[in-house]
Amino acid sequence: MRRLLLTAAVLCASLSGLTACKTSCRELSEKLCECALNSVEKQACQQRAADEEARVEPTPEDEIACEAKIDACDCRAIETEEGKKACGLAR
Repeated sequence: MRRLLLTAAVLCASLSGLTACKTSCRELSEKLCECALNSVEKQACQQRAADEEARVEPTPEDEIACEAKIDACDCRAIETEEGKKACGLAR
């Protein structure tokens, strides 16, 4: 597991000049921002996600949990309990 994370970190560092390497938790946050009702809310959400990412670094366990939720998270279901769980907004 550690080797995989190290490999991913090296890959991200080496590709950083070509593209931005985002964490799984950042990707999930941005996916949730896509659920915003308008572009102003979406931009504010994306700024909060960037600020939070700068403030708190996700643990490897957080990254695994976020990665598992990216594909399951769906804006159309976000108002349901199951939808909130799928996006990591509820337990």
